[in-house]
Amino acid sequence: MIRINLLPFRVARKKENIRRQISVFLLLIVLTAVALIWYTQVVNKKIVIIKEKTEQASHQIVKYKKRADQVARIQKNLKILKEKLEIVSSLEKQREKQLILFDGMTDLVVPGRMWLENFKTDENSVTIKGIAFDNPTIADFMERLEKSSIFDKVDLKTAKMKKFKDGVMLKSFELLCRKEKSGEEKKEDLKQDKK
Repeated sequence: MIRINLLPFRVARKKENIRRQISVFLLLIVLTAVALIWYTQVVNKKIVIIKEKTEQASHQIVKYKKRADQVARIQKNLKILKEKLEIVSSLEKQREKQLILFDGMTDLVVPGRMWLENFKTDENSVTIKGIAFDNPTIADFMERLEKSSIFDKVDLKTAKMKKFKDGVMLKSFELLCRKEKSGEEKKEDLKQDKK
């Protein structure tokens, strides 16, 4: 019988398998290293892009913050301006009311027999101080005030004799007059009464 020694062939095969396994292992290490390097570069590019976007966003935030501050200042100035315009408007209305009141008073004064010294007005009433020759003149003036459409009620607060230059004695008087309410004010009062 012939014997064939297969051991060298097996040893060669084993060596070949070991070489192949080492080659595959080294190839896997190289491929893993290449994949890690590639992944690191991709992540680094993303980081750089995100940093650039963050810087752009921060520049835009600063830019828009300045604009937002300007808008806030403009809005504040507009609010102040609106308040001033409302005040001017209310003063205009009050001026018109006062003008109507003064204009109406010229027709109510008894000519040549009296004159007005002081005139104070508030929202609902008017205080009139004046000088007249006698009590009938004051009564006539009060009657004219009550008949006018300007006042609703007229009360005599004081009436006393006052000595002037050269010993002339005249009547000093003070009247409290309640203003006649306009149609709008009457409507508002009715609404408040209903509540």
